[in-house]
Amino acid sequence: MAAYQQRDALSVHPQLCDFLEQQVLPKTGLDPALFWRGFAHLLKDLSPENQALLDKREQLQQHIDDYHRQHPTLAASDYKAFLESIGYLQSEPADFRIQTQNVDDEIARLAGPQLVVPINNARYALNAANARWGSLYDAAYGTDVLPETDGAEKGSQYNPVRGQKVVTWAKDWLDKIAPLTQGQHRQVTGYRIDNGQLSVSLENGDVTTLASPGQFVGFKGDASQPDAVLLQHNGLHAEIQINASHPVGRTDPAHVSDILMESALTTIMDCEDSVAAVDGEDKTLVYQNWLGLVMGDLSIKMQKDGNTLTRRLNPDRDYQTPDGKGLSLPGRSLMLIRNVGHLMRNPAITLDGEPVFEGLMDGVITSLIAKLDIMNQGQFGNSRTGSVYIVKPKMHGPEEVAFTNTLFARVEQLVDLPANTLKMGIMDEERRTSLNLKACIEAARERVIFINTGFLDRTGDEIHTSMLAGPFARKGELKQRPWIQAYEQANVLIGLKSGLSGKAQIGKGMWPMPDKMAEMMEAKIGHPKAGANTAWVPSPTAATLHALHYHQVDVFEVQKHLPDAQGLRDTLLQIPLLEQPDTLSADEVQQELDNNVQGILGYVVRWVHQGVGCSKVPDIHDVGLMEDRATLRISSQHIANWLHHGIVSQSQVEETLKRMAALVDKQNSGDPEYIAMLPEPEKSIAFQAASELIFNGKTQPSGYTEPVLHKKRLEMKQQQD
Repeated sequence: MAAYQQRDALSVHPQLCDFLEQQVLPKTGLDPALFWRGFAHLLKDLSPENQALLDKREQLQQHIDDYHRQHPTLAASDYKAFLESIGYLQSEPADFRIQTQNVDDEIARLAGPQLVVPINNARYALNAANARWGSLYDAAYGTDVLPETDGAEKGSQYNPVRGQKVVTWAKDWLDKIAPLTQGQHRQVTGYRIDNGQLSVSLENGDVTTLASPGQFVGFKGDASQPDAVLLQHNGLHAEIQINASHPVGRTDPAHVSDILMESALTTIMDCEDSVAAVDGEDKTLVYQNWLGLVMGDLSIKMQKDGNTLTRRLNPDRDYQTPDGKGLSLPGRSLMLIRNVGHLMRNPAITLDGEPVFEGLMDGVITSLIAKLDIMNQGQFGNSRTGSVYIVKPKMHGPEEVAFTNTLFARVEQLVDLPANTLKMGIMDEERRTSLNLKACIEAARERVIFINTGFLDRTGDEIHTSMLAGPFARKGELKQRPWIQAYEQANVLIGLKSGLSGKAQIGKGMWPMPDKMAEMMEAKIGHPKAGANTAWVPSPTAATLHALHYHQVDVFEVQKHLPDAQGLRDTLLQIPLLEQPDTLSADEVQQELDNNVQGILGYVVRWVHQGVGCSKVPDIHDVGLMEDRATLRISSQHIANWLHHGIVSQSQVEETLKRMAALVDKQNSGDPEYIAMLPEPEKSIAFQAASELIFNGKTQPSGYTEPVLHKKRLEMKQQQD
């Protein structure tokens, strides 16, 4: 590999340096020498503050550990007063409303699904960006939302019995989204446009129209025989596609071939939890894909049915309005980008011989690339309001949010963007942030466009923070305790109190089981009912199905009638410990341990050996779960907690690791690139990483897995070179 390039006070990985100087900086019009000088000054100025914030995390943790050593029995009022005395729990600011300006409608005024996708996987990233629109027929046919009974099996070939059930099911949804004045959509024999109105012919010969005529907003083709009819409901669009020559349309009375749903309004292109990027080579790929998405020229070639296909970003969708004017709708999700948090350093760039903080590097480089969108250099364009949307994870409390606010202001100066162009998404996934959420929002009141909850990371931090308080309840029980309900409710209610409605997203976490769409449809409607105007889903198909929930529920109407957040802070302080540790049977303990260890190994072996940061990993029951570092954090912290309190022993964990390694190896036996952990686990870098995550879990900073994973992945890459 070529030597690092010296740029001002920085040493830059040669691939990253060439990428920035050859592919990015010339397009921005910025002088390279001034850019590198400014970059170096930013890192010199902000790195000490970054480190001081990390030091404060450890200092607070030490105080909390000492408190639990001295107070084996917890008294709620005393504990709260202690947290206030050390500055962990801060007084809430006076009421305020955020002042964020120039926010795209997909974030501010619309409610719908959100995808999160590893940006280093170009195919996933393109699929997610293109998931703004999804086939309702395909989503129903290919998932378990319709049972495979009475001859409706999926099979390897098209099953017309299942196909007809799909059509009936989808048209029943049309009746909910856009009901007719008379009859049902399954009874329609034709759609046409007469004098700017949608005219609908029924099988009994009657002609009807929409119960709410204003829902008809556009069409394609000839008015007398349209190719598509565009409807709108709760701000979302649905397109009835009409094609008499299509295999499905040919047999349909109205020649309807599909119903296209506006689905993933927004997509988070992730540089963090779902990505394994440990060096300059990895980070360059991350930034290259971001550039390709911003410029609109990212593409990949793939094989399907013996043919070579090129996948690229979809164009916008063009229609005629009822009064004959043109209407163009975005063909792609609005893209946000999730930067790395404050903890990690990355050797892609060094300053004074030290790898720089990766979050600072991400802030500069992803914004530099996004500047090209603001300059309208991309083929399609992302933000129509001139904003850049950066989601910032794993911030602990308002001081760290304020630091990110400072970083964004410095980046704007460096890359020559107007003040407050860089908007901030605050992930409410750390305990100190949850307890001080109002102050966190206030610290970014001119930038915040997003808050959300995430059970896994939030629980991982809950366990680590209160590691010495006692043994924690089993993972399944944690979801039933009062604290988690208070956490979910407080996020929404504090966000609304701070003026986020109509200006920002209030989001909910991921549905983890991409093959369990019927269960998702039962459960995930709870998110819009709770007042969240977005929620994470694991696939484009899941986005299309989850979009139906936002037709069922008018989120912004729900938000008007929610209560205040009074009293929830005290509930948040209830640590979810095992109520009667001695009542757990040996089988229950082993079952919990097996489940945690199998999940850890199943994820770590792909991360460390193959550099896969997010994938569908089979659990102990062979149910595929979407896993990223958040799931790893909660599992490793849970075992570390039970080890510390003697619920499990070291030898028991070691035996379980080897037994579950055999299961994970077997589950991955069909992957030709898989590297087995057995029969020599002591030589398996992934196995050793999993062991370290567990046995050193108590001392990992905030219980994060990144330090171990990065170290072991670098070791693996060196071994493979």
